[in-house]
Amino acid sequence: MELPVITRLKKELAELKHELTVKLPKELEAARAHGDLSENAEYEAAKARQDYVRSRIGQLETRVRELSMYNISSIPHDVVAYGSRVTVEDDAGESIKYEIVFPEEVDAARGQISLSSPLGRALLNKSVGDEVEVQTPSGRRSYQIVDLVTLHDVEPR
Repeated sequence: MELPVITRLKKELAELKHELTVKLPKELEAARAHGDLSENAEYEAAKARQDYVRSRIGQLETRVRELSMYNISSIPHDVVAYGSRVTVEDDAGESIKYEIVFPEEVDAARGQISLSSPLGRALLNKSVGDEVEVQTPSGRRSYQIVDLVTLHDVEPR
C-alpha cells in the first residue's frame, strides 16, 4: 500500500508534466507570435515558468523515489514513527498531542509536526514513558511521552 503523501506528490507531478508538455508550449507559441522576443514579457514569463516547472518536476521525482522506500509494513508498531499520534507532557505539566508526518504534510494548526523537526527527531523510535529533551529558541525543553497511537492502530481517514 502506498503512503498518502506519495499519492499526493504523484498527482502534483502529473499536473506539472501536463503543464510542461501541453500548456506551456501553447503559451510560448502564442507569445512568440507577438513578434520580437527580446522585449516580450509573456514569452519571458512563460520561459521562467517552464524553468520552474522543470526544476519542481526533478525535485518531486527525487522525493517520490525517496519516499517509495517507505512502506507501511516497515513502520514500527510500538514506537514513535511516521503516522504516529503521540501525546507528550512538557516540563510545565501541559499535555500536547502531535501527529508525526513527512515535511510535505506538515500542518501545525492540525498538530502535525515533521519527523525531521527537532521535536520529531527527538521523539522518533521512543515509546510511552520515555523522556526527550529538545533545544528550542527559548531554551531546552523536556517532554515525556504519555500516550502513543501508531499508524497501525489509527483508523483510516
